[in-house]
Amino acid sequence: MAVDLNGLFESIEALDASQIELIDRIAGQFSAPHTFNRLPTSDIVSQGWLQHFGNVLMIHHATSAAPFGKEKFEYGFIYASRRTGLDTTKPEGRTNRGHDLTLRGVPISLKTQSDTALRENLIHISKFMELGRGNWDFSELRELYFEHMISYDRIFTLRALIRTVEHMKYELVEIPKSLLLEAADRPFLRSSTRSTNPNLASGYCHVNDEHGNLKYSLYFDGGSERKLQIQKIDKSYCIVHATWDFDVNKLF
Repeated sequence: MAVDLNGLFESIEALDASQIELIDRIAGQFSAPHTFNRLPTSDIVSQGWLQHFGNVLMIHHATSAAPFGKEKFEYGFIYASRRTGLDTTKPEGRTNRGHDLTLRGVPISLKTQSDTALRENLIHISKFMELGRGNWDFSELRELYFEHMISYDRIFTLRALIRTVEHMKYELVEIPKSLLLEAADRPFLRSSTRSTNPNLASGYCHVNDEHGNLKYSLYFDGGSERKLQIQKIDKSYCIVHATWDFDVNKLF
């Protein structure tokens, strides 16, 4: 979309000194050293999408030391998609337990990862879903996992690979749904960690390749939150759609 520069200049002239200073500092953030890269074959991240989402990331970190959270990711995804002509909608209600967005008619799920122990080649989803208060049976819980994925077709995670006061690096990774469906019929292993309630003992379901190498693990956490984690997803089985690497020029 073309910008009316004359109208923009007139709008800036009408601002007070503090507002103009803020705009100047935002412009300084956009001028900071940065490198944005995309997968040439990505069906979502065009060059425009890459730039629009990168702009949102840079503005966020110019004003905050906090990682780019789930809700910001959703709205940043919508913004970049709509700005590049991709029809994107968000379901009504903040408690939706299914898909997070619909992109060109396809329901998608969005995750984020920004833990300090992040390992670049292993993806971790700390709360894939809540397991509720029903029967604590691993086979039944795994069926809930499969039922959960019925409501969406694609899964993306935004990962903060580097997060310092002066520098940030993010990547957008797609986790193939077909990979996560490979957990069917895999054996369960009870955790050796002691539980205050033996009936809620945590357990694992490991998914290995034909050579016995781990692809990922389902971890059924029987703690107070009763949630499903997906641990140690081998990123080599996933698709890195884009990366954003930039210096941070703090506004404050």
